[in-house]
Amino acid sequence: MGSIIGSAGAVGPARSQRHAVWVAGVDGCRGGWFAVLASMTAASEQPVRVTTKLCRTFEQILALPERPAVIAVDMPIGLLDRPLPGGRTCDREARKLLGKGRASSVFSPPTRPGLAASAYSEVRALNGAGMSKEAFNILPKIRELDYALAAQGQARVVEAHPELAFSILAGAPVRHSKKTPEGRRQRVRLLRRVFGKAFLDPVRLRLEHGAGQLALDDVADAYVLAHVADRVRRGAAQRVPAGKPPTDRRGLCMEIWY
Repeated sequence: MGSIIGSAGAVGPARSQRHAVWVAGVDGCRGGWFAVLASMTAASEQPVRVTTKLCRTFEQILALPERPAVIAVDMPIGLLDRPLPGGRTCDREARKLLGKGRASSVFSPPTRPGLAASAYSEVRALNGAGMSKEAFNILPKIRELDYALAAQGQARVVEAHPELAFSILAGAPVRHSKKTPEGRRQRVRLLRRVFGKAFLDPVRLRLEHGAGQLALDDVADAYVLAHVADRVRRGAAQRVPAGKPPTDRRGLCMEIWY
């Protein structure tokens, strides 16, 4: 197993963390997997401490010494055996919630047979249907996460979607793309409200971990996913589908939390 590339940004009060619980938001990035870890206590709705890690593998995320109680990751968990129009039920419902402007941020994951594709020319034969370039480009990470998770591991690791999470914080889907300066500013304002004094500047974090390893939107997405992880921990999160979610042949629930 490779090494953890780096950690940065631990801040917070010096008082005892004995009763604190860690949660984590994780986003795939060029350097591997970027995690924002937030230390939560019953005495505060905002984190008392935030630290970040850049790991080469998802197994390293699972083995982090903070042992986060909930890990929310922006990567598909649970895959169909055969393609359906619009993908899984959770994908279709997530797009409806986000509406026309942000629905395109939810792509249809590969089918389980489609995970074997190593070249884009193989996609249609293996997947049973076409696949977006965005989905194909992260196939290695979907495979890695699928391999790392046993069905019982989903009690700790959940699939989440940053744009759904930001829409809850904003009261509506965020208008501007996360790739634009205004979109980044909007999301940072929302995150500062949630993380309070523990919030660490995304630009600084990107530079500390290496600008070639992750993008600014990777940092913002991991931040909001940490908030989702805490909502799941507290029983305050929502998910699609709202009822009992379908499971894939490995027993993994096909659901998206926000």
